[in-house]
Amino acid sequence: MSGNPVLDSALILGGVGLFFGFVIALVNRRFRVWEDPRIVGVEELLPNTNCGACSQPGCRAFAEAVVTGDQQPSDCTVMSPDAVEDVAGYLGVDAGEASKRVARLLCAGGKNEAHRNADYNGFDSCKAAAAVAGGGKGCTWGCLGLRDCEEVCLLDAIYMNDDELPVVIPEKCTACNDCVETCPKDLFVLMSMEQKLIVQCRNLVHGDAAVEMCSVACNACTRCVADAQPGLIEMVDNLAVIDYEKNDLADPGATSRCPTDAIVWVEGQQFAQQTRGSKEPEKIAV
Repeated sequence: MSGNPVLDSALILGGVGLFFGFVIALVNRRFRVWEDPRIVGVEELLPNTNCGACSQPGCRAFAEAVVTGDQQPSDCTVMSPDAVEDVAGYLGVDAGEASKRVARLLCAGGKNEAHRNADYNGFDSCKAAAAVAGGGKGCTWGCLGLRDCEEVCLLDAIYMNDDELPVVIPEKCTACNDCVETCPKDLFVLMSMEQKLIVQCRNLVHGDAAVEMCSVACNACTRCVADAQPGLIEMVDNLAVIDYEKNDLADPGATSRCPTDAIVWVEGQQFAQQTRGSKEPEKIAV
């Protein structure tokens, strides 16, 4: 020791620092986990929306999965075809093929089709309305039309039409699942654009009773079951259910005899080409 307290302290601290620096360097060299530098390169080519449409929690995780070969570049349905090819070219792999997924609404009972038991005058929210006797709608399974899904969609892929039903814009939808999670009636599902046959109803009531609630409700007549390819559609709890594992069997013929248009063949935007009624539904006093 030099006898100088300040100098002695500096020497001691310097020695301790050098010792621990050596230990840290040794540990880092021995236990460092190597990371493929291509992960950063792929991540920079991705849209960085962290939307989850690729089934990964974020773009970083998707980049890792693409580099390891667990997923293909085309699994990112948000990227343009050219961007997908850029990622594939960077890695020297096949871009792959993936069908774009979008959110679909399993209800067509807007204000012109669905009867109401009472008016709801509370908070302008589907969740709030659902907590108050189901929201006043005669069909307790139906869309309440108070735009929770529109507000939660950060990409402006949903808008409310004149029938007070949410319409998804396929070109903007990234299948992020936000509308699925926010809908208190569980009416949104994520579907491949190749799945064009859709039952736009969740009502489990049978026959005329269902149609009295909503003019476009499934009345369990089974005509779609008979008209579809064998095994494609079955009736479950008075509701037509499509087996999408047999989607290659689907065709518009299954919709031809539906008396209420509850089952439809959708090309692109779900409600774009449908002609909807203009008659005000009857309000049933309670």
